[in-house]
Amino acid sequence: MKVLILGGAGMLGRKLAARLVTHGLARGAVTELILHDIVAGEAPAGAAFKTTVLTGNIADADQSTRLAALKPDVIWHLAAIVSGEAEANFDKGWDINARGSWHLLEALRAQNEASKGAYRPRLVFASSIAVFGAPFPAQIDDDFLCAPQTSYGAQKAITEMLVADYARKGFIDGLSIRLPTVCVRPGKPNAAASGFFSGIIREPLNGLEAILPVSDDVRHWHASPRSAAKFLTHAADLDEAALGGRRSLNMPGVSCTVAEQIEALGRVAGSDAVALIRRVPDDAIMAIVKNWPRDFAPERSPALGFEAESSFDVIIRIYLEDDFEGVRP
Repeated sequence: MKVLILGGAGMLGRKLAARLVTHGLARGAVTELILHDIVAGEAPAGAAFKTTVLTGNIADADQSTRLAALKPDVIWHLAAIVSGEAEANFDKGWDINARGSWHLLEALRAQNEASKGAYRPRLVFASSIAVFGAPFPAQIDDDFLCAPQTSYGAQKAITEMLVADYARKGFIDGLSIRLPTVCVRPGKPNAAASGFFSGIIREPLNGLEAILPVSDDVRHWHASPRSAAKFLTHAADLDEAALGGRRSLNMPGVSCTVAEQIEALGRVAGSDAVALIRRVPDDAIMAIVKNWPRDFAPERSPALGFEAESSFDVIIRIYLEDDFEGVRP
């Protein structure tokens, strides 16, 4: 079985590729993994299957045509520019996050029609809780409306609708999973407006100062990179019939305030780590974050077998187990 990860050089793409090496897919043995990104990725260590690394810009329609012609059986669409960058660069956000997705779906439709319906790949789109906008209830359930208040959220919501419609027409077998903010992200900070959620944990654990741009009472919805990779493989294996006509799923996660994150850091790493957090309010970040959801009560995804962490302490410990390169506290 041939599989494709769009955004394969990114953090989540690398986590997903590594999970394919260790756990595979229930739907069939992986025989070839194709990693595509705007920069060259790396083949996962220990792979028993062929790995092909391709580069290109998903905003280029010709790229989608070439990728669809490879006829992968499973496609994970992770390619995107992140929230802060999409808000700051309007054209780039729409070119990559929305038009790029439409180019991909059109290319897959062309392959489906050329094969007279024989080619119909499973496509898992990595959406976001940014598809929701304020005002919020105390907890967002599976029936809460999508009303994004950022360009990034709008781009994700539009792609969700495209995936659902192309699946309804039979061109693809697709679904969208709305990921919580993935935390603690390894590596260096990126341009995501949500990056500080990871930064205030990752940097102090590594003995570095962290900047906190929002107030301690900001509440948000989180899951670890390990859980996010599991979400993606489980979505690839999910029975299409279980989705009915609703092909977007809110993923499980952990709701906590920034203050509760910091308390968890103190329990895991001590007061010296907490002391490295410096509060520097940022109006632009606060304006984005105030329109993000805070807590969820998903029922469909847990019933379909999706699982996440039980506490933020567990999320920190997963970072220490999976990605931390220093001396563990």
